[in-house]
Amino acid sequence: MTQSKIIWPNNAKCAAAITFDMDADSLIHISRPADGHDRLYPISMGQYGPLVAIPRILETYRRLGLKQSFFIPGWCMEQYPQAVEAILAGGHEIGHHGYLHEDPTEHSTEEQRYWFEKALDVHQRMTGAKPKGYRAPIYNVTQAVIDLLIEHEFTYDSSLMGDDLPYKLNTNNGSLVELPVHWGTDDWPPFAHYSEIGYMMPVKGPSDGLAPFWEEFEAQYETGGFWIGIWHPFLTGRLARWRKVEEWLENILTRKDVWFAPLHEIAAHIQNEAEAGRVRVDQLPYYTGPVALG
Repeated sequence: MTQSKIIWPNNAKCAAAITFDMDADSLIHISRPADGHDRLYPISMGQYGPLVAIPRILETYRRLGLKQSFFIPGWCMEQYPQAVEAILAGGHEIGHHGYLHEDPTEHSTEEQRYWFEKALDVHQRMTGAKPKGYRAPIYNVTQAVIDLLIEHEFTYDSSLMGDDLPYKLNTNNGSLVELPVHWGTDDWPPFAHYSEIGYMMPVKGPSDGLAPFWEEFEAQYETGGFWIGIWHPFLTGRLARWRKVEEWLENILTRKDVWFAPLHEIAAHIQNEAEAGRVRVDQLPYYTGPVALG
């Protein structure tokens, strides 16, 4: 099992973060551009996130004294400014998540820059600052996006899956902290059922669907690691599921040795740990061209 060399603040046994990707109804518009505007069921399913789930989630965080991270496409920020204002008013972080949840791997380098900077402009206009962190839509970060993050002085990415623990990404132009994700703590596999984008998984009940996340947490807790939930308000923010999350949070917080923090705080700590030599370092790019057989 993983043995962490990272020393967490205040003698915490592990670090933890619940991150929400507030994609709202961007998914139907990006996947069905011709008629997504007239597909009312998926629009309403996505809108549940900013309109119903976000207030519920923020109230729980307020009651428990938690500050956490949200990743929001720029278009969604413009479409749902009240959700953005409420998240900021609660002292939470908003990270970059593309403009309309576009997949970077489906765009040229120039197009990637255009959509990245279009979303960046929205962040600066609506929050008054550049975001510190980024998560690629569908996790599909590219080297071009990594270069954009460094160019625009981001401090971390949260799209890769190369470790159980945070690590550093070094390039010839600079570096980032990587706060790794994994499908094992993503709520799409247990809860998403979305025929319009070809995702037809059987929906699990709240307890069964959330149980693997708790098992993942206990493994990180036992080894002094880093647990991250990659969730969506319109999925895990549904009433019965969120009740189970509240119960879990209330229980975990009684341990007094779990450091819940927004990702930008965790990234800043990892940077300090890296300077002390306690963090793995990857050199990018991994490859400079296609890998061929011959």
